[in-house]
Amino acid sequence: MKWNLQMPKRSLLIISALAIVAIGAYLSSSKPAEFTSYINIPIAEKHRGVCWVGGSQQIDSIDINRVASLGVNWISQTPFGWQSGHDNPSISGMHQTGERGWWGERDEGLITTTELARAKGIKTILKPHIWLRDEGGKWRGEIAMKTEEDWQKWFSDYEQFILHYAKLAEAAKMEMLCIGTELHQTCVQREADWRALIKKIRAVYSGQLTYAANFADEYEEVSFWDELDFIGIQAYFPITDSHEPKIEDLNKSWDNHLSTLEKFSNKYKKPVLFTEIGYKSTKNAGITPWEWPQHVNMQERKALYSEENQAVLYESMMQKVMTAPFIAGIHIWKWFPKYEARQARARQRNENYIDIDFTPQGKTAEEVMGKWFRKFQ
Repeated sequence: MKWNLQMPKRSLLIISALAIVAIGAYLSSSKPAEFTSYINIPIAEKHRGVCWVGGSQQIDSIDINRVASLGVNWISQTPFGWQSGHDNPSISGMHQTGERGWWGERDEGLITTTELARAKGIKTILKPHIWLRDEGGKWRGEIAMKTEEDWQKWFSDYEQFILHYAKLAEAAKMEMLCIGTELHQTCVQREADWRALIKKIRAVYSGQLTYAANFADEYEEVSFWDELDFIGIQAYFPITDSHEPKIEDLNKSWDNHLSTLEKFSNKYKKPVLFTEIGYKSTKNAGITPWEWPQHVNMQERKALYSEENQAVLYESMMQKVMTAPFIAGIHIWKWFPKYEARQARARQRNENYIDIDFTPQGKTAEEVMGKWFRKFQ
C-alpha cells in the first residue's frame, strides 16, 4: 500500500490551532490532577495501542509499518465467537482454522499479524469476543441463562472458545490475553465459574491477563480483578455536553473520571488498561462516545462530521489519560489495514462519501495520535 503522507492545508491549520489551544490550556490550568497511586507506570512502558481490525485480505509489513511510524507499540486482535440469543447457551463459529471467516480473524491471520507486528517491536493482545445476535435487541452485557443446565452449557462452550485462543496466544508468544469482553451479567451472576476458568487459562497460557469491562457500572461490579494482571476498561466515558468542547473543559472532565478510577485501581492494587477508547469524527463524539455511527445519508453525515472535534478529544485524552500514573495505556478503536482501498471503494459507491466512523485514519486525529505516541516513546 502506498500512503500519501502529505497533509492538506486545512489539516495543518487545524493541528496548529489545536497545538496553540493545548499549550495555552496546559500552561494556564490551575493545577494538574494529583494522584496518590500504588501504581506508577513509566510513560515509555505504557500501551500506545490500536484495536486492529482483522480484515478479509492478507496483510503484509506495509500495513504494520504505518502504525509503527506513528509510535504504536501494541495492537489488539479480535477473533469472534457467535451467540444467537442472549439466553441461548450455545457459542458457535469458533476456531476458524480453514477458509471460513475473514483472514485476519482466522488463526492463520492472527499468527501472521502477530509476527509482522513483533518484527516492528509491536506487542499483541489477543481479545476474543462474543458477537451476540439477539432478536430482542439485547447486547452481550445482558447475556444470562435461565437454568443451571444452560449456565453449565454456556460456560462449557465459552471455556472451549477461550482455551483455544489461550493456547494459540501461548504458541504465538502473544504478550497478553483478554479473557472476555463486556459479559457483565455472566460476571455478576457466576463469579465462581469465572474464577475456575481463569485457573484453567493460567494453566495453558503464561502471559498477562485482563478482562475488558464496560465503563458503565460493569468494571465496578466485576469481583475477580485480583486474579488478573490488569483492570481492563472499555473507556467510552462521556466527557462533555458540547458539540464544540474546549480542551480545558475536557481535561477537567477527565480529572473527575480519573479520580474515580484511581480509587478503584488502589482498591485492587492493579493498573488500569483502557482496552478500548475512541471517538467518532462527529460533533457529538464526546457526548455519547459509545454510540456507533448511524446509517445516515450523505447530507446528514456532512452535518454531523467534525474532524476538529475528534482531534481535540484525542488531544485531551493524550494529555490526561496517558499521563495518569496508574493507567497502563490505551487501545484506540479502531484501525483498518488497507484503509485507503476501503475508502476508495466507498467513494466509488458515492463520490461524496464522508467517513464519520471511529477510526482516526486520514483525519487530523491521526496526526494528534502520532504526535503524542512518538513523544511518549
